Amino acid sequence: MIESVLLSGSTGDAISSLLGWVRVEGLSIDFLVYNVYGFACYALFNTAFFFNKRIGDEYARRNDGHENLVRFNDLFFSYHALVLSLVTFAQSFYYKRAPAQSSSRTSRVFFFGTLASLAISLMFSSIYNTVYLLSFIKLGCSMIKYIPQAWLNYQRKSTTGWSIHNIMLDFTGGTLSFAQLILDAIRSGNVTEALGNPVKFGMGLASIGFDLVFLTQHFVLYTDRYDPQDIEAQVRCQSAPSTYGSTDSSDVSTF
Repeated sequence: MIESVLLSGSTGDAISSLLGWVRVEGLSIDFLVYNVYGFACYALFNTAFFFNKRIGDEYARRNDGHENLVRFNDLFFSYHALVLSLVTFAQSFYYKRAPAQSSSRTSRVFFFGTLASLAISLMFSSIYNTVYLLSFIKLGCSMIKYIPQAWLNYQRKSTTGWSIHNIMLDFTGGTLSFAQLILDAIRSGNVTEALGNPVKFGMGLASIGFDLVFLTQHFVLYTDRYDPQDIEAQVRCQSAPSTYGSTDSSDVSTF
C-alpha cells in the first residue's frame, strides 16, 4: 500500500508539472501558493518527527507511550511533492498566463499571518508545539487550496488548462493514504493514534472531498473541452517537422 500511495501522489504531481511546460492558463495561482507553502510545512513536520528523537519522545510522553505514525514514505512524499510544486510554481512566472492570474489578498494574508504565528511560537513555546503548528498550517493549506481552483473552474465554466489526471491520481493517493493511517493505527492496537497525525488524517479527508468536486466539474458539469486559444495545439504545430518541399498542392502559394 505504501508503494501505491507514493506512486499515485508522485505521478499526479509530475503530470501537473509536465502540463505546465505547455501552459498555466486555467490554473489558480492561489492553488500553487498554498501547495508550495503547505508541502514545505509538511516536509519540515515529517523531518522533525522522523529524525528528531526528542520530539519523538515528547510525542510518546503525551500519547501514553505510543510511537508517532510518521513513516519514511511520508517523508519521501512530502519532499517529492514540494519539489514538483516548486517546479509548477516557477513555470507560472515563465509561461503565458491570463492578465488576471495572480495571487489573491487572502492567500497573502494567510501566508504572512501564519509565518508570524510560527515566529511567535518559536520565541515563546516549545519546539514540539511549533512543529505541530507546522502540521496545522499544512492542514489549513490543504483545506483551502482547492477552493480557488474550484471557483475558477466555476467562473470559466470549464476545466480546460489543468490536469484531470492529477485529480484522479490524487484521489487514489488520498484514499490509500487515509487507509494506511487507519490500518497502522489498528495494527498498533490504538485506533485513536490516527488522530495523533491530524495533518495526514485531515489531508486524506480534504483531498478525497475536493477531488470528488473536481471530478464532478470535469465529467458532469463542464464537459465542453473547447479551448479558444488552444495553446497545446499551437505548441504541437510549432514542434512538428517542417513540410518544406511537400508536393501537396495546398502548400503552393497563389498570387
